Order: sequence, then C-alpha cells, then structure tokens
Amino acid sequence: MSDISAEETSKIQAYLQDKFGNQGFALKRRAQTNDSVEVLLNNEFIGVIYKDDEDKETSYDFNMAILAMDLPA
Repeated sequence: MSDISAEETSKIQAYLQDKFGNQGFALKRRAQTNDSVEVLLNNEFIGVIYKDDEDKETSYDFNMAILAMDLPA
C-alpha cells in the first residue's frame, strides 16, 4: 500500500461525485494512516478507499461494509 496524496484525494472525490451524480461525496484523510481515506456521503461515513501500487499500476479499492441490520426488512 502507498500513501494517497492530497491531489489524488481530490481527483478521486471528483470522480465519485461525477460517477454517481452526487455532490454529497467527500473524502477525508485518516489521522492514523496515509494509505487510505474515509468516504463520506452527506457527512455520513460509508467506507474506506485504499491505494494499491502493484505491478507498476495504481488502483484504488473502495471498501464498504453493509450491516445486515441496516438493510430493509
């Protein structure tokens, strides 16, 4: 894992906002580590994005846990 720069954070945030047509997406740097950022939707934490620099290619992994208790009945 590699550090996610402020420039990358800004680009990923813009990508999410454009891809989902929702300006409510915001990325927040994490205090405890630089290899990932928190993903917020309308100020609610929904997941984490990790940077992967493997095989000379950079990718970003969006990890979102969905609790069974949060699903509709």
